[in-house]
Amino acid sequence: MLGDYTWNVIEKESECLAARFNAVTKNVANANTPGYARHNVSFEDQLREVMEQGNHLHMTVTDKSHIPSAPLKVSDVHAADFKIMDERYRLDLNNVDPEREMAVLSETRMMYTAFMRIATSKLTTLRSVIAGR
Repeated sequence: MLGDYTWNVIEKESECLAARFNAVTKNVANANTPGYARHNVSFEDQLREVMEQGNHLHMTVTDKSHIPSAPLKVSDVHAADFKIMDERYRLDLNNVDPEREMAVLSETRMMYTAFMRIATSKLTTLRSVIAGR
């Protein structure tokens, strides 16, 4: 749905949650690999900043060589996948805690389900409008 802000946010959130799903599955798959550093995916702060930018004054980017003070559009938000190197969970330097990963997986699944319900509700509303009800 081109140009619909809510739909763009739902699409970006789904994309970033999928990246988190991938990171958690990598972590669980490597839970017994010696020296494996777990991955974490972060995007919520960027998305929140874009959504709240009406409340803040940002620098104007007038040239493509300028560095923006924050993400300017929802499409500028990217899931940042990074390794957590400074934590230890086991003596073999693997820092994957299976219980923590399952909690992150459950939280991610609940967030994904919530956003899919919002998307379904929005589509239902659009169908009603198109049908003239």
